Amino acid sequence: MEEKKLDVNSLIGFVLIFAIIIYMLWQNKPTPEELEAEKAKQEQVEAQQKATENVLQENKVTTAKPINLQDSVAVANYQSKIGAFGYTQPNEGTTTLENNLLYLEISNKGGQIIEARMKKYNAYDSVPIYLVKDGNADFGLNFTTTDNRVLNTKDLYFEPSLSQNGDNQVLSMKAKAAADKYLEFRYEMKPEEYLVGFNVRSQGISGIINSSQPIQIDWNLKGIRHNKSVQYENRYTEVMYNFEAGKIDYLSAGSSDEETEEDVQWISYKQHFFTSILATKKNFKTAKLSSENLVEEESKSVAFTKNFGASIPITLEGGEFSENLDWYYGPADVAVLSQYDTYELEDTIYFGWGIFGWINRYIFTPFYSFLSSVFSGFLSPGWAYGIAVVVMTILVRLAMSPVTYKSYLSQAKMKVLKPEITALGEKYKDNAMKKQQETMKLYSKAGASPMSGCLPALIQMPIFYALFMFFPTSFALRQKSFLWADDLSSYDSIAQLPFDIPFYGDHVSLFPILASIAIFFYMMMTTGQNMPTQPGMPNMKFIMYLMPFMMLFFFNNYASGLSLYYFVSNLITIGIMLVIKNFILDNDKIHAQIQENKKKPKKESKFQRKMREMMEQAEAQKKAGKR
Repeated sequence: MEEKKLDVNSLIGFVLIFAIIIYMLWQNKPTPEELEAEKAKQEQVEAQQKATENVLQENKVTTAKPINLQDSVAVANYQSKIGAFGYTQPNEGTTTLENNLLYLEISNKGGQIIEARMKKYNAYDSVPIYLVKDGNADFGLNFTTTDNRVLNTKDLYFEPSLSQNGDNQVLSMKAKAAADKYLEFRYEMKPEEYLVGFNVRSQGISGIINSSQPIQIDWNLKGIRHNKSVQYENRYTEVMYNFEAGKIDYLSAGSSDEETEEDVQWISYKQHFFTSILATKKNFKTAKLSSENLVEEESKSVAFTKNFGASIPITLEGGEFSENLDWYYGPADVAVLSQYDTYELEDTIYFGWGIFGWINRYIFTPFYSFLSSVFSGFLSPGWAYGIAVVVMTILVRLAMSPVTYKSYLSQAKMKVLKPEITALGEKYKDNAMKKQQETMKLYSKAGASPMSGCLPALIQMPIFYALFMFFPTSFALRQKSFLWADDLSSYDSIAQLPFDIPFYGDHVSLFPILASIAIFFYMMMTTGQNMPTQPGMPNMKFIMYLMPFMMLFFFNNYASGLSLYYFVSNLITIGIMLVIKNFILDNDKIHAQIQENKKKPKKESKFQRKMREMMEQAEAQKKAGKR
């Protein structure tokens, strides 16, 4: 085999390549001026970083160890992920805003609130009330860049800057694409308010964000459990919103639901006695809202009630955007919410429908607030709020006593007429139509009607329903004790069961038992014994036993304040009826009055005449059909 030798041409080639490499390296060598400029730039960056750390430390801003600017791999990966917004270096720190009412912690990553804590309220297990904690909520802007990157501000790092505006704390969070190009979240907290100003705006991004693609606010939150009974709490946990210049609506509290509305002013993620609200100075054009039910059964292990979501498109104006918003993290207390009359946030509390809600909101809520404040002046907290419920119940029942009197008078008349009605039933037992005609004639002559006893009950319905809605919405009752109940807004357990009874629970509440007994005796006095049983009518004795039994199950997990009301209310009603029966009404006088009424000529109303004519025609047709 011939041995290869290095010829002259190959040697010349290698020398030329080596010379070219040396020349290129020499050409790229920085000049002394460039080396000096690079050194000055590095010193400036380090000085800015040190100054920022000093400012953050002075303003009590906690920071994680920043990424070293020389760590080119980490910075390059971050900048590759977020595209143009790589000017702000990754920093996992947080900033605190707080006053005497509210504590907020805002993360550098996403510039969003990662903790919202009530400073004056605790949950049923003595843990402070958190509306935002441990990643249960997120807020961010979705947008597309001009190089077709889909980004969310939740992935961006913001630079915090804390300052004062008078007595207000101001936190500016900026995610920068350059020194003069950034997205800013600006928070402003006042000293004694739950409402926090929140401005979302852009600066110099018209060439960065793709204006042909929508920009969207996404706000999601899982409601943290705060009450003993998670099912009871979940019943009053819902999305409520104000739209179309003052209309109030809500998503279903009993199941998962979603809705898209236009012209939305505020969105409330209401968690029974506390709420998180996002409000806007200029209404959102549209908002897609959702609510997912997370509670399947009563259990101590359930941590969340519902999963709320909102997607809100915003528009660019001149290539930029600016949204003047407000956050509210605080109690769903009408006395607190009514302070923010710009938004009428008290409407986030569902007082009831129509006239029922009006009575609850404008009569019972302020009236109870007045009574509780009066009794708190000279009674201990363990008595004041319960006594206020008792006194309010007594006053309501006394105010309704004329209606009770009318109802009982009607029942007394029906009792006096019962023998005659029975006689008519025997006389016309083979002719139902004739029996009905004669019975109506008797009622008309005697000045009595079986329906007259129903009318007072209908009149009382708005009062009863308004009170039924008052107790779940009354923040004043929350964690107020009375007798054996440690919280009038929750159930009053006196015994824990070693098993769970379907629809009843794993505990025994005493106030529902007392209320059921009182209802049973009330129904014994008013049901079945005075009303004649007619074909097609329900078995009143069965209802008399069923109603208390249903209430026993229904109210075992309800607010003890509501059961206390029903217990006291029925006791008072029984007392009023006994007084009417024994000291006001006289059956002999009623009987004499009925006989006197029979002698007087009775003018038929148009309705009575029409009914009589219809029944006579039906009777005639029946007779004609038999021929």
